[in-house]
Amino acid sequence: MTELARPDVAVIGGSGFYTFLDDPQEVEVDTPYGKPSAPISVGTVEGRPVAFLPRHGAHHDFPAHRVPYRANMWALRSLGVRQVLAPCAVGGLQVEHGPGTFVVPDQLVDRTSGRHQTYFDSGACHVSFADPYCSRLRHHLLDGLAEQTPVDGGAMVVIEGPRFSTRAESKWYGAQGWAVVNMTGHPEAVLARELALCYATVALVTDHDAGVDEASAVSMDAVFEVFAAHTDTLKGVLAEVVAGLGTDRDCECSHAVDGMDLPIELP
Repeated sequence: MTELARPDVAVIGGSGFYTFLDDPQEVEVDTPYGKPSAPISVGTVEGRPVAFLPRHGAHHDFPAHRVPYRANMWALRSLGVRQVLAPCAVGGLQVEHGPGTFVVPDQLVDRTSGRHQTYFDSGACHVSFADPYCSRLRHHLLDGLAEQTPVDGGAMVVIEGPRFSTRAESKWYGAQGWAVVNMTGHPEAVLARELALCYATVALVTDHDAGVDEASAVSMDAVFEVFAAHTDTLKGVLAEVVAGLGTDRDCECSHAVDGMDLPIELP
């Protein structure tokens, strides 16, 4: 790959979102954490070099709890990526967050278990994670989604999966005031922070989660159906956002690990 083609922006595609770029070329990347979910595609969006990685693999090979998150984020940074947009499918936890709603979360709640969620396995490296998403990228996403009247903010609770929530669990999440529920948002976001990457997500609500009302019960078929119906809109918005992103990161993300004695050397 030439220096000119090095992408500083990446899109991580979620369920049902497997293509994005013009003229993509696959790049095999090895990392200290194994191989990423799939070869990373590097192509262009409006003439800009961009990387694309299907989170679950090219054919949904990895369920959420088995996604090689550390390898994915490491591989993207090693290619030159410093800004990551991560669309995902979510369940709505509030009545007003029905199917087809776009949410740009500003908070995250981790309810996963057993996932490798850090690169720092030794030493005293405690990354700040009070605000898990890059505020600059969030504003770009909100502007790009203006015609879809997105929800600005809200907490995304991330569960282990692969099962969906029980009604009792879902009701509890909603009672906390959390906006949406998902299976992949963690540890992806915190790994991005440890690598000093800018990271933000746009969440497409595919269903009311099981605790919202007695009629609601999530099914995989319904999730894919709603996501497919909005995929073109999401791709168009992301293309516009990617094309408009600058390369100067005037946010705190690039300084996330400044001054720390890291047990690893960042790529």
